Amino acid sequence: MPTLLIVHHTPSPNCQALFEAVVSGATAPEIEGVRVVRRAALAATATDVLEADGYLLGTPANLGYLSGALKHFFDQIYYPCLDETRGRPFGSYIHGGSDVTGAARALDSITTGLGWRRAAEPVTVTGAPGKADTEACWELGATLAAGLAG
Repeated sequence: MPTLLIVHHTPSPNCQALFEAVVSGATAPEIEGVRVVRRAALAATATDVLEADGYLLGTPANLGYLSGALKHFFDQIYYPCLDETRGRPFGSYIHGGSDVTGAARALDSITTGLGWRRAAEPVTVTGAPGKADTEACWELGATLAAGLAG
């Protein structure tokens, strides 16, 4: 059974709302045959990455960059997973108070280096998430999971 690994850093209610929407989409009843694994960025391991078939990454933008937790995740898995995970699909969501540009650029750079394939456009949210933002995260989760299902 294909596995979607959701790696997230969820330190705030805003990030939590986006994370819950992503999980809801990824685990929608109409998407069958996909295992969804959730890991906090500080707990996710290279083994988690190697055992997954696709990835969904969630982070706040902190000081114009990825959260330290997601950066730590990438530092831990980069070389152990570099050759084995090339071409695997991924998606992402980023939340920031006012700007997510630097975090999005960093995420693009790291995933390009890993050779991962963007399966959906990133969802970027500034300020309090509205209904359109949580719907976009639901779609993101559903898109990644459905892509692995069939």
